[in-house]
Amino acid sequence: MIVNPILPGFHPDSSALRVGDDYYIATSTFEWWPGVDIYHSKDLVNWEWIAAPLDRPSIVNLRGNYNSGSIWAPHLSYAKGKFWLVFTDVKSWAPFKDTLNYIITAPSITGPWSEPTFVTASGFDPALYHDDDGRSYFLNMLFDWRYGRQKFAGTVIQEFDTDSMQLVGKRKHFYKGTKLGVCEGPQILKRNGYYYLLCAAGGTGWMHAATVARSRSLDGPWEDSPYFPLMTTRDNPTAPLQKSGHCCFLEIGDEWYVTQICARPLTERGDCVLGRETAIQPIEWTEDGWPRLKNHTITPDLVVPAPKVSQGVVQNLDHSETVEFTPDRPLPPSFKTLRCGLDAEEDYSLTARPGWLRLYGRQTLTSLDKQTLFARRWEHFDFDVETTLDFTPENYQQDAGLILFYDTANWIYAMMTFDDEDLDRRILRIVTLDEHEGSYGSDPVVLDASTPVRLKVEVRHAVARFYWAYATDDAVDATGAAGAGESVDWRSLGGDQPADHISDDYVEQRRGYCVFTGAMVGVCAQDMDAHRSHADFRGFDYREVR
Repeated sequence: MIVNPILPGFHPDSSALRVGDDYYIATSTFEWWPGVDIYHSKDLVNWEWIAAPLDRPSIVNLRGNYNSGSIWAPHLSYAKGKFWLVFTDVKSWAPFKDTLNYIITAPSITGPWSEPTFVTASGFDPALYHDDDGRSYFLNMLFDWRYGRQKFAGTVIQEFDTDSMQLVGKRKHFYKGTKLGVCEGPQILKRNGYYYLLCAAGGTGWMHAATVARSRSLDGPWEDSPYFPLMTTRDNPTAPLQKSGHCCFLEIGDEWYVTQICARPLTERGDCVLGRETAIQPIEWTEDGWPRLKNHTITPDLVVPAPKVSQGVVQNLDHSETVEFTPDRPLPPSFKTLRCGLDAEEDYSLTARPGWLRLYGRQTLTSLDKQTLFARRWEHFDFDVETTLDFTPENYQQDAGLILFYDTANWIYAMMTFDDEDLDRRILRIVTLDEHEGSYGSDPVVLDASTPVRLKVEVRHAVARFYWAYATDDAVDATGAAGAGESVDWRSLGGDQPADHISDDYVEQRRGYCVFTGAMVGVCAQDMDAHRSHADFRGFDYREVR
């Protein structure tokens, strides 16, 4: 059996692809860098990160982009001996939308990926379809900015010349969607003489769905499936995989599956702290040639049968990770940064103090430009993170610590800084930002002048608790996390913190419009003074609690 989701935590908008016996999934990354995470599998059960193609500024520039903009739903395809990746860089929100759609290619899934070709800015969540006659087509939804009109203006198709890398001919409206509204992420599969159009419908929240239509020709007419919708939980608030939709077909052996987007709320239609995730469902083809879920409902299952060819494969359900910082080993791909990469020896260093990650304090946590922050996804409802921090701030404008992060307007931060007025000492305290409203989550803890400090956060569903301890000599020389049987004098910092506020749903309610990213946990450093200070971190231990 497969326990969903197959990509837990912030992994939305999956685009799935089979090439021979290899399977790939590409997911959205929004403002997190490098962009578009791609995973590989041989069995559809276990998935391993393999590439993040948007990894240099010449491909995409996200600096200054607004929260929940940037890299929206990618589409991965293979044709003419190349991998093709279509992605959207969203620069503005309303009333207009600057949705810049690009294509890059590579001979291998791991690259090297080409410089980008700009295609169009007419809408978002596009796809590239390669027909069996050698012609290719660019599919997209059309956004209508005009006042008083529906923003979704239908789905369009236009031929794309893969040699000149240009659109050719006229853009055509070819599908208007269904009564569920908003047809995004259009994808086409050709099977038994039919073109099957798979669309994400109904928005990205609780009303989300996946729909299917088919036609004998790309020009239509398109007939909607009698199994309508293919998938949704819009009318089933107790289903474990909410917000279900945005599917993609996959064939393995003589069986068929769809990957899907989903989210798992803490309570019925409550906050989804793990963001939008990727799950998988078996489907079957009916006698009249339509796909439907194999469970003969429109509701996806939490646990599904694995493919017959994958029987005996054991699914890895624990994504714990212990990171040791060494000069001869790069940072793990799980570590993401905001909007751009960080430069070794300028923004951070693994060599300045071997065994430690040195972060040079730069811009603040509210900056949309460039921050000194490394963070990784929450992939389970219950987890612990530990690190050791060695930092000697000189004033209140120099900070460093351990953070639970949603976006630049929403975070919970165990911050070490310096009180140069009342206490004239290093201090440690919880500082929070709740949709731009700042507050303290704890009283200041006065620290001695220079001893390194251990930091830990325990996340348990809706609650986070931070702890601290002075680091012993052994801890300073180890990985930064407590070893088996080791006794640590942990002291509480601030009590219960609202971990459920680090979620799409909470932020969306506060902000008043859709947000899309996911919860992250990481380490960071700021210097609002002269950009001269640095903080050293010994190890980063992410342990899931089951």
